Amino acid sequence: MSAEHTFDMAAVESIIASRKAMPGALLPILHDIQNSVGYIPSVVVPAIADGLNISRAEVHGVITYYHFFRQHPAGKHVVQICRAEACQARGCESLVDHAKELLGCDFHQITDDGKFSLEVVYCLGQCASGPAIQIDDDLYARVSKEKFNNLIQAKRGLQ
Repeated sequence: MSAEHTFDMAAVESIIASRKAMPGALLPILHDIQNSVGYIPSVVVPAIADGLNISRAEVHGVITYYHFFRQHPAGKHVVQICRAEACQARGCESLVDHAKELLGCDFHQITDDGKFSLEVVYCLGQCASGPAIQIDDDLYARVSKEKFNNLIQAKRGLQ
């Protein structure tokens, strides 16, 4: 896949224009762009900075600080694995290794077939029942290797 996919820059500019007057507009703008485009293309950073009268570095810093924002296109399904301390205590590192092997990709990468992206998160709010993962908008707790396999297979079956 190319680093920059085609997207509607006019839609991005419309998002910026509609939100720029609100207090704390940067995060809502970034969320809206990612919801519209699927990620935050690097080429929109100058437009955001100009629209909000802030530096490009500030925009870039916010994008890179929050794990939620992607700077590259995602796969059809986004798999997030929690690596916070509680999930680590419940065996998430073994699950991480298994997920990387099963999917054939590392964190922040897309599977060869483009169906899955693997992302790391640091708390899904399931601390008492980890390891926890989220696939798209669905949250799963107490995820074993076998449960992970079944969840991925079910998503593959939806294709």
